[in-house]
Amino acid sequence: MIRVLLADDQSLVRAGFRALLDAQPDIVVAGEAADGREAVGAVRELRPDVVLMDIRMPVLDGLAATRRITDDEELSGVKVVMLTTFELDEYVFEAIRSGASGFLVKDTEPEELLRAVRAVVAGDALLSPGVTRRLIAEFAARSKEPAAADALTRLTEREREVMALVGIGLSNEEIARRLVVSPLTAKTHVSRTMVKLGARDRAQLVVFAYESGLVRPGWLG
Repeated sequence: MIRVLLADDQSLVRAGFRALLDAQPDIVVAGEAADGREAVGAVRELRPDVVLMDIRMPVLDGLAATRRITDDEELSGVKVVMLTTFELDEYVFEAIRSGASGFLVKDTEPEELLRAVRAVVAGDALLSPGVTRRLIAEFAARSKEPAAADALTRLTEREREVMALVGIGLSNEEIARRLVVSPLTAKTHVSRTMVKLGARDRAQLVVFAYESGLVRPGWLG
């Protein structure tokens, strides 16, 4: 069973998510939290697989709560998906830097929410469909000057190529078609690249792609 923690200051939102998730044969809501501090405490106590974390909450906001979770090595198996009312919430970019596995807008379709929960447990990053390229473009525009590219020396030429394709928003299947390899081979390259760079997930790989200068604004297809 996939265990999910709901963190949102609106009880009605939590109730709606709980009804949807608990109705699935492979998902169960392990707990709820009404603010970021409660969320961190619940994660430490319950060790869920996924946290659906609202960005704007009292006491401790979702961004700060996410940092506390992702900075704790004992909680490395917990995936955080940020929830936002706006597709390009200004905090989403920092949330991804902080270790969130992606984000969803609150009015996303139920099927997409379920797919998101299952996707992050499988190790994939999750960005709402139709928003991925815009999010990456906006992130690139807000990013600092490219960081030193020393980390890229750890990668093979093919791994750098794959990282660049991840950086422009391509899925494993799209990368496989672009490179004329199998989806499994593409996934293996992505996984090895993440390990070498110490990236928690695909979302942070996108961040590294831009901050290293491997991908630059304007490269989106």
